[in-house]
Amino acid sequence: YIYTYKCILSSAKGQSMKTQAFLNAKTVFSIEEFDDFCRSHQNAKPTSCRQLLKYHLGTGRVKQIRKALYLSTPPGKTVVADPYLVCSKMAPDSVLAYHTALQFYGKAYSYWSSYIYLSHSRLRPFEYEGQTFKPVLFPQSLVKKGEEMYGVNTEDSHGEDLRVTSLERTMVDVMQRPELAGGWEEIWRSLEMIEYFDFAVVFRYVELLGNATTAAKVGFFLEQHRGQLMVDDEYLERLVRLRPKSPHYFDRSHKGSNTLISKWNLVVPDTVLKRSWEEQ
Repeated sequence: YIYTYKCILSSAKGQSMKTQAFLNAKTVFSIEEFDDFCRSHQNAKPTSCRQLLKYHLGTGRVKQIRKALYLSTPPGKTVVADPYLVCSKMAPDSVLAYHTALQFYGKAYSYWSSYIYLSHSRLRPFEYEGQTFKPVLFPQSLVKKGEEMYGVNTEDSHGEDLRVTSLERTMVDVMQRPELAGGWEEIWRSLEMIEYFDFAVVFRYVELLGNATTAAKVGFFLEQHRGQLMVDDEYLERLVRLRPKSPHYFDRSHKGSNTLISKWNLVVPDTVLKRSWEEQ
């Protein structure tokens, strides 16, 4: 009887140590991650896993961020959730993108407390600790080709892997969706902090998107910065061939004066063409 009791205590202690190791390693975790750990390391049934999680929530060792997403809080420590990790775990296929990707790489001109991620899931924006997490659907042109993960990097944050659009893909994405990057001044100032692009990746991604206006915008930006970025004429010529067949507006919402750049068939706001924000 005494031997059996000691075995039970030893097993319970071992399981507790495994759980603590998981909670120490995972600052932010999803219910799926906890269930996978629980089943594989503790041979527990799903109901037992949920009871174990409920226990740790009761002790304060774990806090709920939102439904199915949790924060591990070691005893005696104040833990602030890493917003990039939270963003990466909002959905199983989350990819940090647009201004959030620029900010992650340290290339955003302005700091935002709003975080953007790509996903197939039609989720609602969510707020936590003064931060907003906003989902954006993958571009349909990529979905149709099965290329949603083209130009996506796996990066480390606090010892965990998360997916972030590369600088090459991000540059093209913000040209296509400027409202997700803070407008043209923010975009220009942010992209000008980047010293190098792989132009083969840029061009391939532009091809995958299949948007002539976006191709022209990218070409226009690269031509403006051809000296700093050492842009080969070859890539500019290839982008010219993808431009719209007739003039397209660089920004349809712009109310000020514009100038037609015939090489790119783009009607560009003078504020962008002259970089008027530098005069302020």
